[in-house]
Amino acid sequence: MSATESKGQPQPFAVAGVSMRDLLAAGEAAALVSTPPRAPEPEFSERAPHHREAA
Repeated sequence: MSATESKGQPQPFAVAGVSMRDLLAAGEAAALVSTPPRAPEPEFSERAPHHREAA
């Protein structure tokens, strides 16, 4: 019987040698890579109406 089986409670799963900071950074990187890019902003000249010359 192993040491974990004799205790009667399951041990939480942990990855040895990986810090929480590294895990969080990997999650952020995955989110950035999997998020599609934003649509380009319309140019200012397309949003503003053209002004007429003064008489």
